[in-house]
Amino acid sequence: FTEMPTDNFVESSFWNFDALFQPQQHPARDQHDTFFLLEGSEQFLGSLGVPPAPPSMCFLPQEKFTPVKYFSIDRVFRNETLDATHLAEFHQVEGVVADKGLTLGHLMGTLRQFFTKLGISQLRFKPAYNPYTEPSMEVFSYHEGLKKWVEVGNSGVFRP
Repeated sequence: FTEMPTDNFVESSFWNFDALFQPQQHPARDQHDTFFLLEGSEQFLGSLGVPPAPPSMCFLPQEKFTPVKYFSIDRVFRNETLDATHLAEFHQVEGVVADKGLTLGHLMGTLRQFFTKLGISQLRFKPAYNPYTEPSMEVFSYHEGLKKWVEVGNSGVFRP
């Protein structure tokens, strides 16, 4: 895996939303869900860890395809109501694997291996909607302290 740049906390609407096919009316674009730097500004604190991926992938060779693997560990910011499972600032791990013939099964296997190495083995996958991936899944793990399943990840296959 090659590390994507993770030192850009201020994002533009283009890389955070448009490059990821986020619809103009999506709730994540609202003032109440995003920390905009100035009212009416197109710049804000990054609300997704994904934005480093599109710029990195834009430079993939177009003539001869070469498989690549990228990852990042980013600080992300969301205008959330704080509770046991939500914070306004947190770290998010992102990974992008580009190769021919990959399936949803490959993604699930990679996620199981990743979480197992973190000591998280009780996992469930649930279909989800992400405007930038299809198919998409949320990943849940059972939290002994809370006595319930909590979301630990979101995933999907980028559109070709």
